[in-house]
Amino acid sequence: MDENGGDAMETEMSNGTGTGTGKCLSGFVDEGSVESHRYYLSRRTLLEMLRDRGYDIPDSDIDLTLRQFRDLHGKDIDVDSLRISASHVSDSENKVLAVFCGTGVVKVNAIRWIATQIMNKQDLSRLIIVVQSHITNQAMKAVDLFPFKVEIFQITDLLVNITKHVLKPKHRVITDREKEKLLMKFNLDEKQLPRMSQKDAIAQYYGLEKGQVIEVTYNGEITGLHVTYRCIW
Repeated sequence: MDENGGDAMETEMSNGTGTGTGKCLSGFVDEGSVESHRYYLSRRTLLEMLRDRGYDIPDSDIDLTLRQFRDLHGKDIDVDSLRISASHVSDSENKVLAVFCGTGVVKVNAIRWIATQIMNKQDLSRLIIVVQSHITNQAMKAVDLFPFKVEIFQITDLLVNITKHVLKPKHRVITDREKEKLLMKFNLDEKQLPRMSQKDAIAQYYGLEKGQVIEVTYNGEITGLHVTYRCIW
């Protein structure tokens, strides 16, 4: 290579336009802030999770691009603007609210602030709180005072939708009627079904309660199509 060619190569590398290692590859993917990207990914997973639970979530909210998200929320994101409110498709009285906490430790004052924001929402059935740091014991005690179900997720657990992983089998929450038929068909007691912990990531994704049953469908090259069931405990 001649001298001019070498200079050109060095210039490309220093500008991140060549094939060298002068710039991290992630720079070619996203030039925006890491914080806004985390908010975008976690909120999208949260929207998908709520839709999979049967809540009325518009496709337009889920299909929002990262650029559109940043245009909408700006560089310095106000976490209060990220909240999600939705009603269940089959039961309009079943309403959920999802809120985000900031980057700091979640103390009791943060939970009290959330409580004041939802004070007039008497019809709320469930609250989801997304945290990014440690939540203190006093804050957890304050959470227990809410008169409805409260779920807490770490933002890092929502950066990827685990149900979309290529190695994950298909999961479907069956109805109480389907559960009754299943137990009658195989002459089983609920305690005889294989178990899944309520702390399992899949159980938390679907917000499952103890006693609910989930259908698991495997479809591999070796095992073929195989269906089993898990009872939450």
